Amino acid sequence: RYMYSDEIDLEADTVLATLYAAKKYIVPALAKACVNFLETSLEAKNACVLLSQSRLFEEPELTQRCWEVIDAQAEMALKSEGFCEIDQQTLEIIVTREALNTKEVVVFEAVLNWAEAECKRQGLPVTPRNKRNVLGKALYLVRIPTMTLEEFANGAAQSDILTLEETHNIFLWYTAANKPKLEFPLTKRKGLVPQRCHRFQSSAYRSNQWRYRGRCDSIQFAVDKRIFIAGLGLYGSSCGKAEYTVKIELKRLGVVLAQNLTKFTSDGSSNTFSVWFEHPVQVEQDTFYNVSAILDGNELSYFGQEGMTEVQCGKVTFQFQCSSDSTNGTGVQGGQIPELIFYA
Repeated sequence: RYMYSDEIDLEADTVLATLYAAKKYIVPALAKACVNFLETSLEAKNACVLLSQSRLFEEPELTQRCWEVIDAQAEMALKSEGFCEIDQQTLEIIVTREALNTKEVVVFEAVLNWAEAECKRQGLPVTPRNKRNVLGKALYLVRIPTMTLEEFANGAAQSDILTLEETHNIFLWYTAANKPKLEFPLTKRKGLVPQRCHRFQSSAYRSNQWRYRGRCDSIQFAVDKRIFIAGLGLYGSSCGKAEYTVKIELKRLGVVLAQNLTKFTSDGSSNTFSVWFEHPVQVEQDTFYNVSAILDGNELSYFGQEGMTEVQCGKVTFQFQCSSDSTNGTGVQGGQIPELIFYA
């Protein structure tokens, strides 16, 4: 239809087959449209499958976008059903990845889930021996010794996928002065370094403002590149050590994309204190999002001053606007939520 009418009508269940045909018959405009469609529909649950396909179709830009999602939202990507559908080579490439931003126990569990799915694909009984066989060298790419002793004892040690000798040697590696040689990588993954966007040029405190009684501090922001919001930096008490209960939220067009209810303790300094969402959240470019924090604590707090409407942070430009959700005084010029913590 495209060859005759020059019209492109792509859908999620046909786009990969269309991309295959466009590549095979050398129709670059259609191939580009397919890649653009895949990029806009890319999220943690399909990132591993699309990584596998982008490698197959030799689409380096799509491959890079897939890695951005997999690195930042590693736990969600590895726990997705799509992870179990990838080919063996893609599995090995992902498990080798230095930048995966998750605990090693999550990587190990994902590898076991893939092995179970692969046994079924090959018509094999799902047994520890068969799972080990289908994994091959991929098992030895998991950085098992970088787990905590407790994580290993409660998970990998009881999985039956390791031999008794391997389990014994890993326990010795954790506890003995004379450590045995292991076939597993020993160094922890580097993960991703979170970046921080500071929106105030100074902070202050006064005796009669910025108390918290469950009122909402909120600000709107937009970015010029796709990023992943991981959490907020908040001010704490200006009167010595204090504990706050805080609920943080990220919304787009009134829809809650992420939230967390937690506590943090401040030390009386004007430092910011990090509060994290459960998972990093993908934020699209050129769209306004709303972040808010509802704090509960009796202590007076620091607050920001000389706020900026535009902040350049690395390769990302943030724009800030006042939010109608803000009922405690926070705006562009001053208040709470001095930092957005993100991956880019």
